[in-house]
Order: sequence, then C-alpha cells, then structure tokens
Amino acid sequence: MTPPPAAAARLDSASLLLPPNKPAARAAPARADHPFRGIALILASTVFLGVSDVTAKVLSATLPSIEIAWIRFLVFALIMIPGMLPASPLYALRTQRPGLQLLRGVALLSSSLLFISGLRFLPIAEASATGFVSPLFVTALSIIFLGESVGLRRWLATAVGLIGVLIILRPGTGAFHPAVFFPIVSALAWAGTLIMTRIMSGRERVVTTMVYSSISGICILSALVPMVWVAPSWRDILFGVFIGLASTAGQWIVVLAFRYADASVLAPFSYTQLLWVSILGFLVFGEVPDIWTVTGAVFIVASGLYTAHRERVRRSQLLALGEPSPNA
Repeated sequence: MTPPPAAAARLDSASLLLPPNKPAARAAPARADHPFRGIALILASTVFLGVSDVTAKVLSATLPSIEIAWIRFLVFALIMIPGMLPASPLYALRTQRPGLQLLRGVALLSSSLLFISGLRFLPIAEASATGFVSPLFVTALSIIFLGESVGLRRWLATAVGLIGVLIILRPGTGAFHPAVFFPIVSALAWAGTLIMTRIMSGRERVVTTMVYSSISGICILSALVPMVWVAPSWRDILFGVFIGLASTAGQWIVVLAFRYADASVLAPFSYTQLLWVSILGFLVFGEVPDIWTVTGAVFIVASGLYTAHRERVRRSQLLALGEPSPNA
C-alpha cells in the first residue's frame, strides 16, 4: 500500500512516519503548533497517495506487481542518494539500530508489494478501504511489542473495525474474492512498520529511516524482478516513475504534517484518501463502490477515528498526571 497517511496513508507514505524523530547527534527540527497547516499538508498528501495507488492499478494490467514495486523503489532510492553519500551534508546512514531499520524497510516493502498485488483483482475503493484497518493491527501489536495496555473501549473500537472488514469481504458469498487478503496482510505489514518507527522514535532521524527503507526495498526487489521481468513500454516506465515520485512526495508531506499537529488531530483527515481513490476509480476504471464497500468503510473509519480520539485522551492524561494513564 502506498502506505494510508498514511495509509496516511500509508507513507513512510510513507509513510507514515510518526512524529519527527530526533537525530542521534543533533536536535530534531522544532515542533510548531500549527494544526491548520498540518491538516492542509495531510489533505495534500492524500491526493498524491491516492493518485499513486490508482496509477499502480493501471500498471497492474501490463506489468507484474514486483516490477511495479521495483520501479517505485528505484525512484525512491534515487531520490534518497544524497543521504547515502558520506561526502554529502545530508548523509544519513549513521544509525544506532541498523538491523531494525532494515527490518522496517522489509515491512514497508511487503506492505507496498501486497497492496499492489491486490489492486490487480480488486476495485480500488475496496482495496483502499480494507487497507485502512492498519490502526486496528497497531492496537494489537502495541501490546506485544510496546507493552501498552489497551482498555475495553479501544478493543470495542477494534471490533467495530473488524466488522467493517467483514461487511466489505462478505465471506461465504459469491462476492468474496481471495485477493482481499492482499490488502489485509498489507495493512498488517504497515502496522509493523509503524510499530518499528515508534520504537526508534526519538533515536533516529526521519531521513535515516527513509534512506534505509529505500535501500532495503531496492536491494530485495532487484533480486526478485529478473524472475518476473516483462519489457515495459515507455508508457509503463513513465507511469512507474510517476508512482515513485507521487508516493515519495506524499510520504514526505506526511512527515512535514506531523511537525505541525498531533497524529490524533490529523488522523480524521487522512481518510479523505478514500474519497479520492473512489472518484479516480470511477473516472479511470468506471468502478462504483457498492453499498457493502461504503458501509464497511464507514465502520472502519469510525473505528479509526475513535481510536485516534482515545490516543489523544491517553496523551492528555499522561501530560496531566505525569505518570502512565489508565487504560483507554
């Protein structure tokens, strides 16, 4: 998935990243409280990420998923070259957690590759709505890897989101397509990406994380792409480069947005990506989301919004009490 902003978007889309990390040896850019600027950036990121996903679906008709992802990560890696050169002022390969950085890159790659694979078989709106269940997976994974406690209300919100997924999938009916597991597993991989980002938060620079993500992705895909290679046309190459530019721009805009507002403030606006992909899906593919997809998306969005609300409440409790907050 061009991971939702984040899915958001989906950015690191990337992707994305959680609030800006501090460099190991120098202070991070100062956080400014400008929520409207952050909201404007998130809204802009959803346009880039939505267009990137729709273009990937167009390409999936002529190129294998691995090749599409390879072109995307090649553009990503080329953009990040200044961060790989020791003589560059943007050099960013110094890291305290090289193993975790590379593992995060693998998770990001898996999320993107699985989502693109699902686009070949699914309407863009259905794949995108299903992919937005990543906050539910983050809730579960945060218990295991971050030691967080999750209260009854957040578990109920998670259950509502899962009901939304079942409404979209309709297992046991003729409308069920096995390809729906691609965006679901993609969302799980994206949740893992966010958990690893959170573990490194405050210890690693944002640019360092993006450089390692690009290196992991291009190295793995370069080993895989010869097995499925299809000679691309100039149209395919141009579309592939556009995907790489749009997704990277979307991810970077998400990173900037988090400098101006909290995730709980920005989360509701990241769901506008569903609106863009639905409109573009209709204009480009003639796809109209059915009532089941719309209903399921409402459940998923409501679940995500409530989860973001509880995160804001818990953060306020921490600030007010100066100690771990009660279960949300």
